Amino acid sequence: MSENKGGALGGEELERGLEERHIQLMAIGGAIGVGLFLGSATAIKMAGPALLLAYAGGGLILYIIMRALGEMAVEHPISGSFAAYAYEFISPLAGFMTGWSYWFMWVVTCMAETTAVGIYIQFWWPNFPAWATAFICIVLLTLINLTAASLFGEFEFWFALIKVVTIIVMIVLGLIMMFTGLGNNGVPVGIANLYQNGGFFPKGIWGPIQALVMVTFAFLGIELIGVTAGEAKNPDKVIPSAIKKVFWRIMIFYVGALFVIMSLYPWNEIGTKGSPFVMTFAGLGISAAAGIINFVVLTAASSSCNSGIYTTGRMLYSLSLEGKAPKYFAEVSKTKVPARGIIFSAGCMMIGVVLNYVVPAEAFGYVTSIATFVGIFVWFIITVCQMNFRKRLTPEEIKNLKFPMFGFPWANYVAIAFLLFVIGVMCINPGNRVAVIVGIPWLIFLWAIYTFKYAKADKEKAAK
Repeated sequence: MSENKGGALGGEELERGLEERHIQLMAIGGAIGVGLFLGSATAIKMAGPALLLAYAGGGLILYIIMRALGEMAVEHPISGSFAAYAYEFISPLAGFMTGWSYWFMWVVTCMAETTAVGIYIQFWWPNFPAWATAFICIVLLTLINLTAASLFGEFEFWFALIKVVTIIVMIVLGLIMMFTGLGNNGVPVGIANLYQNGGFFPKGIWGPIQALVMVTFAFLGIELIGVTAGEAKNPDKVIPSAIKKVFWRIMIFYVGALFVIMSLYPWNEIGTKGSPFVMTFAGLGISAAAGIINFVVLTAASSSCNSGIYTTGRMLYSLSLEGKAPKYFAEVSKTKVPARGIIFSAGCMMIGVVLNYVVPAEAFGYVTSIATFVGIFVWFIITVCQMNFRKRLTPEEIKNLKFPMFGFPWANYVAIAFLLFVIGVMCINPGNRVAVIVGIPWLIFLWAIYTFKYAKADKEKAAK
């Protein structure tokens, strides 16, 4: 191993092994999770057809945040990404809280995803222990991540491709059903279901507002594009290309898919018979519909865990370079990956295999609620970082930016207002309130650690 020294925006020794096709598909995969295939039914019950507006509005805000991240990622393509940017453009405290929060978010998410993988496997092999599946999943994905960044990218490419192909097939077949009557005795369905059964706003304006929380959660993970910048070949070209297409991908894969589903079936019947995707494929007489969707959600959960192992290793590496994690993690292996951070993070994820059997489901839910709160916190930090980044630039430097943020600074204000609004909705809604109740103490906990362990050293360093 080679010693790696540096600071927030430099000193990395990672190999740029991620190609454009890897990052393009990862950008899509990051926006498509298990929530779309299984969780969309809950969101539909909450808002009805007006859910389409919630996803479109949330997608636009996410695009603003990703453009803010893209401006910085192209100028400073490093694996620490927004944690390093927070350290540099806000404060060492912000960098510390962002990096460790994001690391913890992915560790907890992977605990939940590997548990889900065990459940999905039991669809075919009911007697196979779920804990064994979770264990095998973590080991295999860790080995993939230890090999090389390019191998991680290859697996993520195929994981994402499975999800994309499934959604496109569902949309195309759904449109054929809508306008030709295929699967409905030759009678075209049309789009009447979007405005019947209580109208487009069957739950009133509060329905889609309440659904904004689930919409926001559904998009968590797409900021991974920023983390890949440190290992992307030709980041000046790849990162802008991936980010520019984020909004349209969301429109196609979320709004398009839900438009077709809610056109085919009355919104108040969706979810009573399982996944909306299973309903659609089953409606065409495909007997293996449940098995197909189970395979897709299995790959979606595996993809999330794969991304989590990748991200957590890079975050520990970046934090170590900043002096906010043990120096032990500030080294790379012969394959130019942060192997020590990857192994340690995967080991922490293994705890989840045990926790799921010794900790009550409610307690584990409280822990995972931190992940959702942290995601919103990270997006807020990204938006503020870019504003501070701009303040440091001269007019000439701003003119020469390779991928400038559009609508600055008003677009930033809109994004910040949206995120604060979602937090407000979480506080009002009893079902989401726990995320705030647990999330705020988590940030206070990190603040206390920084204040008592790192603040004095950082002040002395800044004074020199």
